[in-house]
Amino acid sequence: MNVPFSRRQLLLAMLATPLVLTACGDKAPKQPAFRNLEGVDMSSADFAKDFSLLDTEGQRRTMADYRGKIVLIFFGFTQCPDVCPTALMRAVEIKEQLGADGDKLQVLFISIDPERDTPELLRVYMQAFDPNFVALRPTEEELAKTASDFKVFYQKVPTGSSYTMDHSALTYVYDTQGKLQIALRHTQTAEEAVADIRQVLALSK
Repeated sequence: MNVPFSRRQLLLAMLATPLVLTACGDKAPKQPAFRNLEGVDMSSADFAKDFSLLDTEGQRRTMADYRGKIVLIFFGFTQCPDVCPTALMRAVEIKEQLGADGDKLQVLFISIDPERDTPELLRVYMQAFDPNFVALRPTEEELAKTASDFKVFYQKVPTGSSYTMDHSALTYVYDTQGKLQIALRHTQTAEEAVADIRQVLALSK
């Protein structure tokens, strides 16, 4: 007579288990901050938080200097034949397409070739795109640390009597509080990038 009762107990226990697991589980997952991004959602990233580098005027800069701005950070070098000028020209187009919100944009270009990228050369290079774009020139030691902090790849590649640089091509986008939110892919058009950046602007309002 005890067998049916035992089976009933077992059945009730099995039915109750999912309820217990649900009650003890985590809360509902957080809804994503962005929708239909062309870029990469970096809002949960725990890196690329800050830097401390000299600009072309010899002033040390950190992310705090650009609080209140949507910051775009790109790593490159002035002798880059295509990737870097393409990214910077896209940044110019992004700023134009943002209209009145273009004033909220700050582009930072971090040199991965401090050996050849002198402050004077970097200053002229930025002015060729937009006088308000800022170039930062690390020492070799600062570059190694910053690239590691930002998970950026760079490598010197010999080319005959000279060299070029291989490097990552993502552009990091920060909100007005200095928090990394998205990364623009190099293949994104200016229009696609603007759509992504407007979502970051919406978060900052």
